[in-house]
Amino acid sequence: MKKIIIHTDGGSRNNPGPSAIGVVFYNERGEVLKEYSEYIGIATNNEAEYQAAIFSLKKFKQLFGKELAKNSEVEIKSDSELLVKQINGQYKIIEPKIQSLFIEIWNLKLDFKAVKFKLISREKNKEADRLVNEALDLRERNQKLI
Repeated sequence: MKKIIIHTDGGSRNNPGPSAIGVVFYNERGEVLKEYSEYIGIATNNEAEYQAAIFSLKKFKQLFGKELAKNSEVEIKSDSELLVKQINGQYKIIEPKIQSLFIEIWNLKLDFKAVKFKLISREKNKEADRLVNEALDLRERNQKLI
């Protein structure tokens, strides 16, 4: 495994509000390896986007191990301009919560050969977005049953 492409998305209803993440792992040929969705509680859209990226790096190490991480290139694709441009040093990080999430990502990146963040359109991030909405919809249905 030389390169893994990970599409991430985070979303919040009512910003801040109930939030979820969606993550899809692809191999170099564009084949889906794994996909995940998870409700993360109350957060802003931006916090959810960061949480999705953090989840993806942690999950990579959990699935494939630290040794493989050290020899792997990971490309995280996100439709969050704020996330990608902050991680790539193009935007300042002013919000204290986002600063701590940024530091967490920065530290996680140290375990990999290379981690790149790339901005993609929402159109190209439909699978990760679908996973976010599925997690939020499931949470809403479960809330109504209680």
